[in-house]
Amino acid sequence: LWLDIKASFLSVAGTISSARRYRDLFVFLIALFFFSCGTTTVVAIAAVYAGQVMSFTTQETLAMVMLVQVAAAVGAFGLGLLQDKIGSVRTLALALILWTVSIALAYFALGKPVFWLASTLMGAAMGATGAASRALVGLLSPAAKAAQFFGLWGLTVKLAAVVGPITYGQITALTKGNYRAGILSTLSFFVIGLLLIFFVNEKRGRNKAAVTTVI
Repeated sequence: LWLDIKASFLSVAGTISSARRYRDLFVFLIALFFFSCGTTTVVAIAAVYAGQVMSFTTQETLAMVMLVQVAAAVGAFGLGLLQDKIGSVRTLALALILWTVSIALAYFALGKPVFWLASTLMGAAMGATGAASRALVGLLSPAAKAAQFFGLWGLTVKLAAVVGPITYGQITALTKGNYRAGILSTLSFFVIGLLLIFFVNEKRGRNKAAVTTVI
């Protein structure tokens, strides 16, 4: 058992070491970790926040979840079309800006209408973020290592799904149940991810992946 665990960690370490040779992919994975901390936290606490802070009823919360799902589909399709024109990095940056705006709206929302708007924007941003992230991993990965790097992408998101909600919970606890303070901390994950994504050069990364594939 311990040998299997050791082999697993060595395999992950080897994949990370390999990814570091691809500068733009590696920077993207770091950005992915941060903004995924935000996205996974929002998914985990959205219903609780709606009920505790905005006083949503069970029916309103269910309706909000359905609205987010529809908005996510629209966001993935709409920004997916835009992605073909302006590139994955710019599309992802727009999605993260949308996340930032929506989280800010949720933080400052005093009434339900503003929170409904924030929820709709979150859904659209969620769909766009997922679609653009997957596309970017594919574009920046050499064909021979695509499976490894997609696995690293999945591992990064799973790690973020632990770190993000724990951070939110700790900040909420430290502020004695201040849910707004918790969601404001979540905003910082998106801001960091957005700043890092500007250091990803899509053209350079694709060229590096293509050259490696040829070699």
